[in-house]
Amino acid sequence: MSNNGNTLLAIIAGSAIGAALGILYVPDKGEVTRKRIADKANETKESLTENAIQLKHRVADTIASEKETLDTRVESLVSDVSYKTEDVISTLEKKLSELKAKNKKLQKSS
Repeated sequence: MSNNGNTLLAIIAGSAIGAALGILYVPDKGEVTRKRIADKANETKESLTENAIQLKHRVADTIASEKETLDTRVESLVSDVSYKTEDVISTLEKKLSELKAKNKKLQKSS
């Protein structure tokens, strides 16, 4: 995720720098050049804002997806533990009844 953000930021920064340098080297009046720089700065600001919003939505979607995955895993784990608990209880009850039967036989033979 951070690689995508860094790459996106690098592309935008490179584009902005390239546009600014291109405008500065064009032989024009200072007023026109300043207006072009201001326009490009505004375009870059809008682009950065839009990209930040898109990145925010992607992060939110990823978090929501991971939360659903985690919830599913927790539910599965709880279900597995529940089944195993039932198995353990059944086994213990069976062993207890066997011990009671053996104890009963031992008490009769005494």
